[in-house]
Amino acid sequence: MTTTRIQQFFDGKEWHSDVVVATDKKKLVSIGSATEYNGVVDSEQGIVIPGFQNAHSHAFQYAIVGLTDHIPIEADGDDFWSWRNEMYKRALTYSPENVKQIATKLYRAMRRSGYTSVAEFHYLHNDVNGQPYSDRAIMGRMLVEAAHDAGIAITLVPVYYHTSGFGTPFNDGQRRFVCSGVDDYHKLIEASAAVVNEYEHARLGVGAHSLRAAPIDHVREIFGTYAELPKHLHIAEQTAEIEQCLAATGKRSVEYLLDNVDINDSVHLVHTTHVLAHEWKAVADSGAHVVMCPTTEGNLGDGFFPLKDFHAYGGSWSIGSDSHVSTCPRDELRVVDYGQRLLHRQRNVFCQPGQDSGYELFTRTWKAGRRAMGLPLSETLTVGDDFDVIEFDAAHELAKVPQDRLLSALLFGSPGVPVVTS
Repeated sequence: MTTTRIQQFFDGKEWHSDVVVATDKKKLVSIGSATEYNGVVDSEQGIVIPGFQNAHSHAFQYAIVGLTDHIPIEADGDDFWSWRNEMYKRALTYSPENVKQIATKLYRAMRRSGYTSVAEFHYLHNDVNGQPYSDRAIMGRMLVEAAHDAGIAITLVPVYYHTSGFGTPFNDGQRRFVCSGVDDYHKLIEASAAVVNEYEHARLGVGAHSLRAAPIDHVREIFGTYAELPKHLHIAEQTAEIEQCLAATGKRSVEYLLDNVDINDSVHLVHTTHVLAHEWKAVADSGAHVVMCPTTEGNLGDGFFPLKDFHAYGGSWSIGSDSHVSTCPRDELRVVDYGQRLLHRQRNVFCQPGQDSGYELFTRTWKAGRRAMGLPLSETLTVGDDFDVIEFDAAHELAKVPQDRLLSALLFGSPGVPVVTS
């Protein structure tokens, strides 16, 4: 049993001053007032809040940050699709050992910035020739081991990838991503589950890459088979995808998904950038969550999800770092908030009278982020939970603001109050 005295502790809903927290093998055992505690504490900490969850990560893309932020002389321009072609080329070069090295560096950077868990949307499955490894889950194992070495919890989300577009076979640049069919994916999940079960810090999710890469009946079967697991899917990131879906099905991407697949609060829709009001309302009504990756969406020129209205409607959302142009959760939340302020030319766009922007941003993303990891929906860290928290430097000037404004000071101050690293 370990005891820690904390000056200021935010439990996910409320602040507590001068408390003693007891943990056992990272599990929260008790929390109580320091004035009523008679024992000797093992350590003391300043400002402590639950760690951030990174609800969407492609670890291998960390190695290409900065390599695509130029326009070649022979090119007419640059957009998401030209970036994707460069990403495909890089993906053909990595060995399992390379992936572990890249992921370990990435996860350590995340951990230093305040992420304590990551949902790894993992689709680099096959060898460089496009053939399954003899150990079907070797790439997933590299990611789980990297997370273990970096001290971050991981939800491994092996991703189903089957086609290049609506009714179009995969192309050669995608050969490392592809499953031959749903039965092949089941084998991948079985092998991945065996890996995850070896580690206390690891959980399992399932995913379909997108409606472009997974026929709708395949998505329906996968989501139905693994009903108890968190389910992740890219959708409506680019207008070209919407146009392709309309041409192939007569419906927009989110419409097509909701009309054909049982979508509920175990589902996490990544990006969802280009949606109409009736679509985002249907997503919110279903209980599904939106995962935004603001720094990547900005880097790729994706656009803005209509978050102000979705948030006011009660929609659930979280954040991810996706291609990792930033590994800092506070960067993601600043871009989320300031993007909406610029679009609407207003301040504090997520607040009703009496509310605080930092509080709204943190609590919404923390709750939905827990679900993305496969954890129960909860408003607070409770006894029995993993005590995955981060400490901020209480001596920093920004940390001296009133407690009810402290989350905003932590989120909006840049570089702000530093995370205390061990």
